[in-house]
Amino acid sequence: MCDVMNRPQDDAFLGVAASATGRRWIGPSAEEDRLSQAMVQTTGLPAPLCRTLVRRAVSPEDARAYLAPTLRDLLPDPRSLKDMEVAAARFVQAATGRERIAIFADYDVDGGSSAALLISWLRDMGCRATLYVPDRIDEGYGPNETAMAALARDHDLIVCVDCGTLSHGPIAAAKGADVVVLDHHLGAETLPDCHAVVNPNRQDESGDLAHLCAAAVVFLMLVEANRQLKLANQRGPDLMALLDLVALATVADVAPLIGVNRALVRQGLTVMARRQRVGLTALADVAGLDQAPTSYHLGFLLGPRVNAGGRIGKADLGARLLASDDPVEANAMAARLDELNTERRDVETRVRDLALQQAEDRGFDAPLVWAAGEGWHPGVVGIVASRLKEATNRPAIVIGLDGDEGKGSGRSVSGIDLGAVIQKVAAEGLLIKGGGHKMAAGLTVARDKLDEAMARIGALLAKQGADRIGPSDLRLDGVLFPGAATVELITQLETAGPFGAGAPAPRFAFADCQILFAKQVGANHLKITFGDGLGARIDAISFGAMDGPLGPLLLNHNGARFHLAGRLELNSWQGRTNPQLRLEDAAPAG
Repeated sequence: MCDVMNRPQDDAFLGVAASATGRRWIGPSAEEDRLSQAMVQTTGLPAPLCRTLVRRAVSPEDARAYLAPTLRDLLPDPRSLKDMEVAAARFVQAATGRERIAIFADYDVDGGSSAALLISWLRDMGCRATLYVPDRIDEGYGPNETAMAALARDHDLIVCVDCGTLSHGPIAAAKGADVVVLDHHLGAETLPDCHAVVNPNRQDESGDLAHLCAAAVVFLMLVEANRQLKLANQRGPDLMALLDLVALATVADVAPLIGVNRALVRQGLTVMARRQRVGLTALADVAGLDQAPTSYHLGFLLGPRVNAGGRIGKADLGARLLASDDPVEANAMAARLDELNTERRDVETRVRDLALQQAEDRGFDAPLVWAAGEGWHPGVVGIVASRLKEATNRPAIVIGLDGDEGKGSGRSVSGIDLGAVIQKVAAEGLLIKGGGHKMAAGLTVARDKLDEAMARIGALLAKQGADRIGPSDLRLDGVLFPGAATVELITQLETAGPFGAGAPAPRFAFADCQILFAKQVGANHLKITFGDGLGARIDAISFGAMDGPLGPLLLNHNGARFHLAGRLELNSWQGRTNPQLRLEDAAPAG
């Protein structure tokens, strides 16, 4: 069914040293081939699935458990995180004592999901909470002194989710109220003076749970809260029903899908498929999702719409939708978020084109690729930074300038810790503020220090080797014939998921294929049908292909044959399910 050639790891796979997108193809090494063949013999699992498991360093003995991750086996003891027990105790005390509770949440999917987790849990306990989400433009990221002081006047407990670890001043302003922080952003040497700070990325944590997003930290706190209620002979809310929110946040926040994150997302997708959360159901319907959700749908259909409110609309709209229990209200909010997401794409396109040109003029081979522009919307600079990173395989920062300041977002590449660099430069005084984690960070910079700050960030990134990264290779799991890409095989491969950050979906090459049909769809997508001349054929879709060299090359194929590479998926349409290739790259055959 699958044909993979043994080769030295450094050789280009199928001889593709420079593909249509400029990448070298890298296939399985001889050692990986040997290990996958041994796993086939030991486990009886299909060869393509075994290659996928070998790439993830899964042993034959652990294969079955890896394919069926469970929270029972993987969920850590919440009390392994510092301050967890005292945070949960204070939260339970506030809920059972009917105290006035406020939730201060970040404006992204992780913050909104975290807030919705708490609101849903409290609602099941017969309690209500005040939701506060800061405006991205007027207030910026995280707690601010004015908002925290105002919340403290009317509440007994303030819970900061997906923010707060670096908010010493604002938390100090919350006089008269206890503050609990549930976060995952990189901490400084000192913590805010508050009741509790639960964060796997505190400086004094082991780092074993550093891959958790904020919603997962909140979920662990609720696990501990339910445990404390049980010890007091009280019953807590159903936590399994909340896993759809944890899954959404984990994928949308690009948390690596390793360890317990795999189980959280796998189980969360199962919960989401039941369509019991009215906010997510309304969002899925407006997004046209008519099949069981996958991690792809969380990251590219649902997540961007939840984010749209915080980017260019009303900051708390996403969190309110996720927490809603009113179908009419949820449908209205989902429709508005869908509209805002369309507006966001238009704004993003304009800023992206300007940023790419500016960054190219500076040079794509620098350790930091960056761009800054007057009036660039703060709500899209993070997305555009991702586009720059993808185009250059370099850490990227994009900044919107307004008055004397600029607010920006950065995205990094594997192996380069951007968050630590941003935090260091902020501590040195070249940034007004900044923080984040390894792969993503935010910053505010004075206009007159912009060039100096970017130069310093670039110098620190160079010390990590960011200037020595070459064009990204495309790693492939082997060669398949079109006839082997069956619904059954794709279903088997899905058991190695969920796929996403830190756990990419397996990619396969289809060698020496003929393009049987090619058509541009939408503004910049490409749809093709290809075969190998043996009768079998398969459809493929490549999103955004017409914006680069891949689309025009295949659209104007003139009968030439190509090696094609991408990820297999199931395409459901009008009650029928067929294999489809999510096409990522191509190269002339022969």
